[in-house]
Amino acid sequence: MFAAENGLKGDPRLQAISQAIRVVPHFPKPGIMFQDITTLLLDHKAFKDTVDIFVDRYRDMGISVVAGVEARGFMFGPSIALAIGAKFVPLRKPRKLPGEVIAEAYVLEYGTDCLEMHVGAVQPGERALVIDDLVATGGTLSAAIRLLGAEVIECACVIGLPEVKGQCRLNGKPLYILVEPREIDNCC
Repeated sequence: MFAAENGLKGDPRLQAISQAIRVVPHFPKPGIMFQDITTLLLDHKAFKDTVDIFVDRYRDMGISVVAGVEARGFMFGPSIALAIGAKFVPLRKPRKLPGEVIAEAYVLEYGTDCLEMHVGAVQPGERALVIDDLVATGGTLSAAIRLLGAEVIECACVIGLPEVKGQCRLNGKPLYILVEPREIDNCC
């Protein structure tokens, strides 16, 4: 569900967050309108508003784990985890974590990939939130849900593609999205 449909309709923070995200046409390949959140991170107010909206939503849900999907989930997850009193668990690409890991493979629209997590990072029965920057097909978030082995309360993304209907592939878990993707900027 989009934040504007869930109590934040007309909230000026959502417009500011959307405007802070740069659109890069034809990256990384022709036809893709890349939603670049690095410009959101450069705007301290929009970045803070992004984290604050998530914190306000999850503060009283008894979440003990915030799992961030590599790499852009790492930019929002730790701040949210600290603010709600949860631990942060990085879900990494293969061979990035030292020590013993468990893995979950998944299919992308252009191939396959895999997420890994340290063995013992999450205990059965813990309540988890999965965070990433963008949901397109839902494949990565679905893999994260399977990998965690915890009670995933919700998945959260800054940007969601409504036409792809990624929500249908999240193993029955709710999905919370702040903004829809923007089209190309007219200014530059």
